[in-house]
Parts: sequence; structure tokens; C-alpha cells
Amino acid sequence: MLFLIIVFALIGLAVGGPLGLLIGGGLGWWLGRRIKRRLNVARMRIQEGFLDSIFSVMGCLCQADGQVTDGELGVAEKLFDQMRLQGEQRARARAAFERGRADDFDLDAELASVNRLTRHQPVMRQVFLQVQLSAIAADGVLHDAEHAMILRVARGVGCSDAEVQQIEAMLHGAAANSQGASEEALKDAYRVLGVSEDASDADVKKAYRRLMSQNHPDKLAGKGLPESMREVAQARTSEISNAYERIQKSRE
Repeated sequence: MLFLIIVFALIGLAVGGPLGLLIGGGLGWWLGRRIKRRLNVARMRIQEGFLDSIFSVMGCLCQADGQVTDGELGVAEKLFDQMRLQGEQRARARAAFERGRADDFDLDAELASVNRLTRHQPVMRQVFLQVQLSAIAADGVLHDAEHAMILRVARGVGCSDAEVQQIEAMLHGAAANSQGASEEALKDAYRVLGVSEDASDADVKKAYRRLMSQNHPDKLAGKGLPESMREVAQARTSEISNAYERIQKSRE
């Protein structure tokens, strides 16, 4: 906005002198406000679409094994609470979830929409996938149909198999936090950071810092992540930090 005020003020000064300066500056301020308002509206629509896709795909995934369990419904409701969705927003989220469960739900079209929204934002894409994995893992069992579906979802939004493995490792790592260090938990920790077990300490630290920077809630918010999903992003950074700490302890 400041740029427009300065530009229009200078144009006004050149054309009409001091009075033109004031008129030009005012016009630049008005135009800047108008553009900002339109951008905010467009951003809100994008965020609403992103949330609708999250819950509709979640509904489809939970239905993949033929039924939606109480645990899966509980995860959806818990996510609604975590995101502080109330009133109309909560009703819209539930409607999206039910839309995804319908027989005529076009999963591929929904995934294509998410792909367009997150094409240049891989971390946003991974947050989307993390939510989906959390939902289908709610009953403690990953059925073959669910596993096949999550791979379809991951590829549909542009994720590589390596990215899927990284998110799965995060979920395993979160479950293992209360169980102490184990060989499998340590392997998951390396998958979370995306490094091999024989990586140097410097490479492990570099990977950790890169992921923490990429997944910082404020940075994700600047890229379009809805404010209501801040806690989801914070949980992700906690899992990255836990993975790094597990690796550090194993190397001491």
C-alpha cells in the first residue's frame, strides 16, 4: 500500500504540484485498500477450500475400509475442537466430512484441487497428508484398503513415496514417545528428518533445522495455512523436535 501511495503522490506532484501530491497520495491509499481487501477475500476463499478438502478427503479415507469407526469420528471431532471450529464453521466441516463419505464423491477431482493449491508449497501438502494419516490410524489398525487409499491420496496431491514414509514415521514416533527409545522408533526418527542412519551429526542437525524452519507455524500462515490449523502445525514441529532428540540421545 505504501508503494502505491508514494507512486501516485509523485505522479500527482509532477502533474498538479502540492495539491496534486495530496490528491495522488489519497488515490494511492484508496487503491491500496481496495486491492488489499480483494486479496484478503481471495485468501479466505482459498483457506476455506483447503479446509473443505481436508475434511472431505478425511471422510473418504475413513470410509475406505467399509465403515467409519467411533475412533475415526472421534479424531474428526477432536480436530474440530483443536481448530476451535464453532457454529457455522463446524457445521461446514462436518458437511465436508459427510460429503467425502458419499458414494458419488469424486476423490480424484478433490485431490487435483489440493494439488493446485499446494503445488509450490510442499510443507502445506505434508500437513494435509498428516491429518489424513492421523484419521485413518485412529482405530489402531491400518487396513490394506486404507493403505492403498492413502497412497492414492498422496500421489494425487503430488507427494512422493518418501514423503508418505516421513509422515507415517511421525505418527509412529508420536505413539512411541511414551514407550522410550526402541530400534524401530529410532528408525522412524531418521525417516522423520529424511536422513539415513549413517548420516553425520552435521547432516542430521542441518536436516532438523531445515524442517523446523519450513514447518514454523508463522511461516506456514504466511503461505496460506488457516489460522485455525496453527496447533496442527505446532504438533508437527514437536514431532520433528522429538525425532531429533531421539537421534541425539542414541548417539551420545
